[in-house]
Amino acid sequence: MSEPAARIEVRLQSLSQLFNSLDPSPFHERDLDQDAETFIVSWARELPRHGPLELVVHVREAPVPERVASLEEAVRHYFRDHAALKEREFRQLMRRGRINLVIGGLFLAGCFALGTAIGRMGYETLGDGIKESLIIGGWVAMWKPLEFVLYDWWAAREELRLLGRLAVVQVTLDAP
Repeated sequence: MSEPAARIEVRLQSLSQLFNSLDPSPFHERDLDQDAETFIVSWARELPRHGPLELVVHVREAPVPERVASLEEAVRHYFRDHAALKEREFRQLMRRGRINLVIGGLFLAGCFALGTAIGRMGYETLGDGIKESLIIGGWVAMWKPLEFVLYDWWAAREELRLLGRLAVVQVTLDAP
């Protein structure tokens, strides 16, 4: 038996409030209204991280029948497109992270090498100070790449996972 879907509920005057009114695309390809998307995504973040999601749209005005039939596909289409965009951004982020890590590592290695060479020159106090400054500078240069590798990419990955769940959301319309 499948697990029950976690429920997101949206209350609107009319179904048209769910979608961006300035988007000239056909109904099933329209972008969601920014406020509606923010509401849905923020609610979904508060639900359990695994399992299916259900979006219940409560409207006060009876919608056009053709829109009711394509509502679920329209919402899924929006989140599928949004997830595909985030997937591309995530791949670029990971690529940049790897490049920054290589650059930082090379800079750190260069700082160690230069510090060692200066340390061998025989100027004890000045040489030691320069050597230590280079080593500190090399580690500071590694700060951002290591921050990305250890922490930053997790949030982007979690956002991508959430959008993937919303791309297959079950949509139910509660209308008069």
